[in-house]
Amino acid sequence: MKDLKMAPTCPGAQDKQKEKQDKDARLRSRMDRISKKLVVMSGKGGVGKSTVAANMAVGLSLQGYRVGLLDLDVHGPSIPRLLSLTGEKPHMDKDFMEPVPWSRNLWVMSLGFLLPSNQDAVIWRGPVKMGLIRQFLQDVAWGELDYLVVDCPPGTGDEPMSVLQLLGEDTGAVIVTTPQAVAVDDVRRSVSFCRDMDTPVAGIVENMSGYVCHSCNEHLDIFTSGGGESLAREMNVPFLGRIPIDPEIVRSGDEGYIYIKTHPQSPAALSITSMIESVTADNRKDAEATEAI
Repeated sequence: MKDLKMAPTCPGAQDKQKEKQDKDARLRSRMDRISKKLVVMSGKGGVGKSTVAANMAVGLSLQGYRVGLLDLDVHGPSIPRLLSLTGEKPHMDKDFMEPVPWSRNLWVMSLGFLLPSNQDAVIWRGPVKMGLIRQFLQDVAWGELDYLVVDCPPGTGDEPMSVLQLLGEDTGAVIVTTPQAVAVDDVRRSVSFCRDMDTPVAGIVENMSGYVCHSCNEHLDIFTSGGGESLAREMNVPFLGRIPIDPEIVRSGDEGYIYIKTHPQSPAALSITSMIESVTADNRKDAEATEAI
Protein backbone atom coordinates (compact mmCIF):
# COMPACT_ATOMS: atom_id res chain seq x y z
CA MET A 1 0.00 0.00 0.00
CA LYS A 2 1.35 3.42 -0.92
CA ASP A 3 1.90 5.98 1.78
CA LEU A 4 -0.75 8.68 1.75
CA LYS A 5 0.69 12.15 1.41
CA MET A 6 -0.97 15.07 3.10
CA ALA A 7 -1.93 17.87 0.76
CA PRO A 8 0.06 21.04 1.44
CA THR A 9 -1.80 23.64 3.47
CA CYS A 10 -2.82 26.68 1.44
CA PRO A 11 -0.81 29.74 2.53
CA GLY A 12 -4.01 31.77 2.47
CA ALA A 13 -5.68 29.34 4.86
CA GLN A 14 -2.70 29.54 7.20
CA ASP A 15 -2.91 33.33 7.20
CA LYS A 16 -6.63 33.23 8.01
CA GLN A 17 -6.07 30.75 10.81
CA LYS A 18 -3.30 32.90 12.27
CA GLU A 19 -5.53 35.99 12.02
CA LYS A 20 -8.34 34.17 13.84
CA GLN A 21 -5.97 33.01 16.57
CA ASP A 22 -4.72 36.58 17.02
CA LYS A 23 -8.28 37.91 17.28
CA ASP A 24 -9.25 35.22 19.78
CA ALA A 25 -6.19 36.03 21.88
CA ARG A 26 -7.01 39.76 21.80
CA LEU A 27 -10.61 39.06 22.80
CA ARG A 28 -9.57 36.90 25.75
CA SER A 29 -7.01 39.48 26.81
CA ARG A 30 -9.69 42.19 26.89
CA MET A 31 -12.25 40.04 28.71
CA ASP A 32 -9.73 38.74 31.26
CA ARG A 33 -9.27 42.31 32.51
CA ILE A 34 -12.97 42.58 33.38
CA SER A 35 -13.95 40.98 36.68
CA LYS A 36 -17.69 40.61 36.08
CA LYS A 37 -20.01 40.96 33.09
CA LEU A 38 -23.73 41.67 33.43
CA VAL A 39 -25.87 41.20 30.34
CA VAL A 40 -29.17 43.08 30.63
CA MET A 41 -31.67 41.33 28.38
CA SER A 42 -35.33 40.57 27.81
CA GLY A 43 -37.41 38.40 25.54
CA LYS A 44 -39.76 41.37 25.09
CA GLY A 45 -39.12 44.80 23.63
CA GLY A 46 -40.35 47.97 25.29
CA VAL A 47 -39.87 46.82 28.89
CA GLY A 48 -37.29 49.49 29.77
CA LYS A 49 -34.21 47.34 29.40
CA SER A 50 -31.90 50.16 28.29
CA THR A 51 -33.10 52.38 31.13
CA VAL A 52 -32.36 49.61 33.62
CA ALA A 53 -28.92 48.98 32.07
CA ALA A 54 -27.97 52.68 32.11
CA ASN A 55 -29.13 53.23 35.70
CA MET A 56 -27.41 50.06 36.92
CA ALA A 57 -24.15 51.07 35.23
CA VAL A 58 -24.26 54.57 36.71
CA GLY A 59 -25.30 53.18 40.10
CA LEU A 60 -22.31 50.85 40.12
CA SER A 61 -19.98 53.70 39.17
CA LEU A 62 -21.39 55.89 41.95
CA GLN A 63 -20.45 53.14 44.40
CA GLY A 64 -16.84 53.44 43.25
CA TYR A 65 -16.67 50.52 40.82
CA ARG A 66 -14.89 50.85 37.47
CA VAL A 67 -17.65 50.23 34.95
CA GLY A 68 -18.07 49.85 31.21
CA LEU A 69 -21.48 50.17 29.51
CA LEU A 70 -21.77 48.51 26.11
CA ASP A 71 -24.84 49.23 23.96
CA LEU A 72 -25.40 46.31 21.57
CA ASP A 73 -28.88 47.26 20.41
CA VAL A 74 -27.69 47.68 16.83
CA HIS A 75 -31.02 48.81 15.36
CA GLY A 76 -32.03 51.06 18.25
CA PRO A 77 -28.98 52.35 20.14
CA SER A 78 -30.49 54.52 22.88
CA ILE A 79 -27.69 54.63 25.45
CA PRO A 80 -26.07 57.81 24.02
CA ARG A 81 -29.33 59.75 24.53
CA LEU A 82 -29.95 58.28 27.99
CA LEU A 83 -26.50 59.45 29.12
CA SER A 84 -26.55 62.79 27.26
CA LEU A 85 -23.68 61.61 25.03
CA THR A 86 -25.37 62.15 21.66
CA GLY A 87 -22.85 63.45 19.13
CA GLU A 88 -19.81 62.13 21.00
CA LYS A 89 -17.22 60.21 18.99
CA PRO A 90 -14.81 57.59 20.36
CA HIS A 91 -11.11 57.96 19.65
CA MET A 92 -10.14 55.37 17.05
CA ASP A 93 -6.67 54.05 16.29
CA LYS A 94 -5.47 51.36 13.91
CA ASP A 95 -5.85 48.49 16.37
CA PHE A 96 -8.25 49.77 19.03
CA MET A 97 -11.08 52.13 19.97
CA GLU A 98 -11.37 54.09 23.18
CA PRO A 99 -14.79 54.12 24.86
CA VAL A 100 -16.43 57.47 25.53
CA PRO A 101 -16.03 58.57 29.17
CA TRP A 102 -19.19 59.53 31.10
CA SER A 103 -17.41 60.01 34.41
CA ARG A 104 -14.04 59.23 35.93
CA ASN A 105 -14.99 55.55 36.32
CA LEU A 106 -17.73 54.91 33.73
CA TRP A 107 -16.97 54.41 30.03
CA VAL A 108 -19.48 53.84 27.23
CA MET A 109 -19.50 52.35 23.73
CA SER A 110 -22.42 52.28 21.32
CA LEU A 111 -23.00 52.02 17.58
CA GLY A 112 -24.87 55.30 18.04
CA PHE A 113 -21.47 57.03 18.36
CA LEU A 114 -20.42 55.76 14.93
CA LEU A 115 -23.50 56.57 12.84
CA PRO A 116 -23.31 59.72 10.68
CA SER A 117 -26.71 60.92 11.91
CA ASN A 118 -29.63 59.81 14.06
CA GLN A 119 -31.73 59.41 10.91
CA ASP A 120 -29.59 56.61 9.43
CA ALA A 121 -31.20 53.17 9.52
CA VAL A 122 -28.92 50.20 10.22
CA ILE A 123 -29.85 47.63 7.56
CA TRP A 124 -27.52 44.77 8.37
CA ARG A 125 -27.80 41.03 8.18
CA GLY A 126 -26.67 38.69 10.93
CA PRO A 127 -22.98 38.20 10.01
CA VAL A 128 -22.32 41.94 9.92
CA LYS A 129 -23.97 42.44 13.31
CA MET A 130 -21.98 39.55 14.75
CA GLY A 131 -18.78 41.15 13.45
CA LEU A 132 -19.64 44.44 15.16
CA ILE A 133 -20.35 42.71 18.47
CA ARG A 134 -17.03 40.92 18.33
CA GLN A 135 -15.23 44.13 17.41
CA PHE A 136 -16.74 46.01 20.35
CA LEU A 137 -15.56 43.27 22.71
CA GLN A 138 -12.10 42.61 21.28
CA ASP A 139 -11.05 46.04 19.97
CA VAL A 140 -12.47 48.51 22.50
CA ALA A 141 -9.81 49.40 25.06
CA TRP A 142 -11.94 48.85 28.16
CA GLY A 143 -8.95 48.45 30.44
CA GLU A 144 -9.32 47.09 33.98
CA LEU A 145 -13.01 47.01 34.92
CA ASP A 146 -14.95 45.73 37.88
CA TYR A 147 -18.13 45.43 35.78
CA LEU A 148 -19.08 45.49 32.13
CA VAL A 149 -22.83 46.09 31.72
CA VAL A 150 -24.09 44.99 28.30
CA ASP A 151 -27.41 46.30 26.97
CA CYS A 152 -28.67 43.58 24.59
CA PRO A 153 -31.42 43.90 21.98
CA PRO A 154 -34.67 42.09 22.82
CA GLY A 155 -35.21 38.42 22.01
CA THR A 156 -33.09 35.30 22.03
CA GLY A 157 -31.53 35.52 18.57
CA ASP A 158 -28.10 36.05 17.06
CA GLU A 159 -27.02 39.08 19.08
CA PRO A 160 -27.55 37.81 22.65
CA MET A 161 -26.30 34.38 21.63
CA SER A 162 -23.05 35.84 20.28
CA VAL A 163 -22.63 38.07 23.33
CA LEU A 164 -22.92 35.21 25.81
CA GLN A 165 -20.58 33.01 23.75
CA LEU A 166 -17.91 35.72 23.47
CA LEU A 167 -17.98 37.12 27.00
CA GLY A 168 -16.80 33.89 28.57
CA GLU A 169 -16.78 33.21 32.30
CA ASP A 170 -17.94 35.55 35.06
CA THR A 171 -21.04 36.51 33.06
CA GLY A 172 -24.50 36.81 34.56
CA ALA A 173 -27.84 37.82 33.04
CA VAL A 174 -30.18 40.44 34.45
CA ILE A 175 -33.56 39.82 32.82
CA VAL A 176 -36.10 42.64 32.62
CA THR A 177 -39.87 42.21 32.36
CA THR A 178 -43.04 44.16 32.98
CA PRO A 179 -45.80 42.62 35.12
CA GLN A 180 -48.23 41.76 32.29
CA ALA A 181 -48.61 38.13 31.25
CA VAL A 182 -47.89 38.97 27.61
CA ALA A 183 -44.41 40.18 28.64
CA VAL A 184 -43.81 37.42 31.19
CA ASP A 185 -44.50 34.76 28.53
CA ASP A 186 -41.63 36.05 26.38
CA VAL A 187 -39.29 36.66 29.31
CA ARG A 188 -39.78 33.06 30.46
CA ARG A 189 -38.06 32.07 27.21
CA SER A 190 -35.13 34.31 28.12
CA VAL A 191 -34.56 32.33 31.31
CA SER A 192 -34.60 29.08 29.34
CA PHE A 193 -32.25 30.65 26.78
CA CYS A 194 -29.72 31.52 29.50
CA ARG A 195 -29.86 27.98 30.83
CA ASP A 196 -29.27 26.57 27.35
CA MET A 197 -26.27 28.91 27.06
CA ASP A 198 -24.96 27.90 30.53
CA THR A 199 -25.22 31.52 31.69
CA PRO A 200 -26.30 32.06 35.32
CA VAL A 201 -29.33 34.32 35.79
CA ALA A 202 -28.39 37.01 38.31
CA GLY A 203 -32.06 37.81 38.67
CA ILE A 204 -35.31 39.11 37.22
CA VAL A 205 -36.33 42.78 37.39
CA GLU A 206 -40.02 43.72 37.30
CA ASN A 207 -40.10 47.16 35.68
CA MET A 208 -43.12 49.52 35.44
CA SER A 209 -44.52 47.75 38.48
CA GLY A 210 -47.31 49.99 39.67
CA TYR A 211 -47.14 53.71 40.40
CA VAL A 212 -46.17 55.45 43.62
CA CYS A 213 -48.02 58.73 44.14
CA HIS A 214 -45.55 61.56 44.88
CA SER A 215 -48.06 63.31 47.12
CA CYS A 216 -49.33 60.51 49.36
CA ASN A 217 -46.90 57.62 48.61
CA GLU A 218 -49.84 55.34 47.80
CA HIS A 219 -48.94 52.43 45.51
CA LEU A 220 -51.34 51.93 42.58
CA ASP A 221 -51.13 48.83 40.36
CA ILE A 222 -51.75 50.45 36.99
CA PHE A 223 -50.49 47.48 34.96
CA THR A 224 -50.96 44.97 37.77
CA SER A 225 -47.85 43.74 39.58
CA GLY A 226 -46.18 40.54 40.67
CA GLY A 227 -45.69 38.94 37.24
CA GLY A 228 -41.91 39.11 37.42
CA GLU A 229 -41.79 37.84 40.99
CA SER A 230 -44.07 34.91 40.12
CA LEU A 231 -41.88 34.08 37.13
CA ALA A 232 -38.76 34.13 39.33
CA ARG A 233 -40.37 31.64 41.70
CA GLU A 234 -41.58 29.46 38.83
CA MET A 235 -38.15 29.36 37.15
CA ASN A 236 -36.24 29.17 40.46
CA VAL A 237 -34.10 32.24 39.85
CA PRO A 238 -33.51 35.29 42.09
CA PHE A 239 -36.03 38.12 42.05
CA LEU A 240 -34.17 41.44 42.18
CA GLY A 241 -37.18 43.65 42.84
CA ARG A 242 -39.81 45.97 41.39
CA ILE A 243 -39.26 49.38 39.80
CA PRO A 244 -42.44 51.48 40.01
CA ILE A 245 -43.51 53.88 37.26
CA ASP A 246 -42.26 57.42 37.75
CA PRO A 247 -42.76 60.17 35.13
CA GLU A 248 -39.31 61.48 36.06
CA ILE A 249 -37.74 58.30 34.66
CA VAL A 250 -39.27 59.14 31.26
CA ARG A 251 -38.15 62.77 31.51
CA SER A 252 -34.66 61.77 32.54
CA GLY A 253 -34.31 59.50 29.50
CA ASP A 254 -35.55 62.18 27.10
CA GLU A 255 -33.32 64.88 28.54
CA GLY A 256 -30.24 62.74 29.12
CA TYR A 257 -29.77 62.85 32.86
CA ILE A 258 -29.61 59.69 34.94
CA TYR A 259 -32.55 59.12 37.24
CA ILE A 260 -30.70 57.20 39.96
CA LYS A 261 -28.25 60.11 40.32
CA THR A 262 -30.75 62.98 40.33
CA HIS A 263 -33.52 61.27 42.35
CA PRO A 264 -31.56 58.94 44.67
CA GLN A 265 -34.22 58.82 47.43
CA SER A 266 -37.21 58.12 45.18
CA PRO A 267 -38.91 54.70 45.47
CA ALA A 268 -37.76 53.67 41.98
CA ALA A 269 -34.13 54.75 42.58
CA LEU A 270 -34.04 52.98 45.94
CA SER A 271 -35.32 49.85 44.22
CA ILE A 272 -32.58 50.05 41.59
CA THR A 273 -29.97 50.58 44.31
CA SER A 274 -31.25 47.48 46.11
CA MET A 275 -30.92 45.49 42.88
CA ILE A 276 -27.34 46.66 42.49
CA GLU A 277 -26.61 45.55 46.06
CA SER A 278 -28.04 42.12 45.22
CA VAL A 279 -26.01 41.55 42.05
CA THR A 280 -22.77 42.76 43.68
CA ALA A 281 -23.20 40.75 46.90
CA ASP A 282 -21.14 37.76 45.74
CA ASN A 283 -18.30 39.97 44.52
CA ARG A 284 -18.19 41.80 47.84
CA LYS A 285 -18.03 38.49 49.70
CA ASP A 286 -15.15 37.35 47.46
CA ALA A 287 -13.30 40.61 48.06
CA GLU A 288 -13.77 40.37 51.82
CA ALA A 289 -12.56 36.77 51.81
CA THR A 290 -9.48 37.77 49.81
CA GLU A 291 -8.69 40.60 52.24
CA ALA A 292 -9.03 38.22 55.19
CA ILE A 293 -6.36 35.86 53.85
